Amino acid sequence: MHQVEPINGYISTWGEGPIWHNDSLLYVDIEKHNVIKLAPESGQEQLWPVGERVGTVVPRESGGMVIAGDHGFSFLSEDGVVRKISDPELNKSNNRFNDGKCSPDGHFFAGTISLVKEKGDASLYRLSKAGEVTEVYSGVTNSNGIAWSADGKKMFYIDTPTLAVLAFDYWDGEISNPRQIVDTSAISASPDGMAIDENDNLWVAFCHGACVVCYDSKTGAELQKIDLPCLETTACAFGGENLDVLYVTTGIHKTEIEEHAGKVFKVTGLGVRGQKAHAYKG
Repeated sequence: MHQVEPINGYISTWGEGPIWHNDSLLYVDIEKHNVIKLAPESGQEQLWPVGERVGTVVPRESGGMVIAGDHGFSFLSEDGVVRKISDPELNKSNNRFNDGKCSPDGHFFAGTISLVKEKGDASLYRLSKAGEVTEVYSGVTNSNGIAWSADGKKMFYIDTPTLAVLAFDYWDGEISNPRQIVDTSAISASPDGMAIDENDNLWVAFCHGACVVCYDSKTGAELQKIDLPCLETTACAFGGENLDVLYVTTGIHKTEIEEHAGKVFKVTGLGVRGQKAHAYKG
């Protein structure tokens, strides 16, 4: 039987993008412009204010982190220095970067969101190991969860308003053959961030839905549903010493008052492990 409990002190206005790295959870608070590192065992929290809405953070193999937000891709050093890389949507003032993760071979994929819900005006981009930014999938409205299969041959991806998970064939930084593998419309909420477990099953957080749902990535079947005490359940990541704890970020609802909204939750007793997260190799 699984258990759900809030674990940290920091309250995010809109927590997102968790990733487990070096015994800590990295995540972002989009609206407070912070990157946060949480050590769950000690409760220690470190904040890096980055001066813009930040949609995602990933560790960099050579040290520090890479972020994407209002102003495109940037490096973030351990001492808090932000160094700009590139902004592929410089002329789109109504867009910003949202979720993103690194592929097993070390490229960083992150996508944008149309803040005015202009259908198809956002895209998914790749920051290659060579530091080049390329559009890899267009016609997106709200780029969200992204994950790779254990063998590295498939990429899974959510464009939230489609209420679906897509699969792509993946090879050497290139994606192809998009097809729908999960229909999430049975949950009356928005599919948001996503994690993947050792069996290639997908764990999807539902914004406005107060839950995380596990889907079989081969059949699309719903396997398990975890209820959380926060409507704005935004994203999830496996972590802990054995990668068997599911950490879930949340945000604060516009009108509902919820005791633990904006906190990170840990879900234990799931009986499954996640896959190791990947760092940026550029």
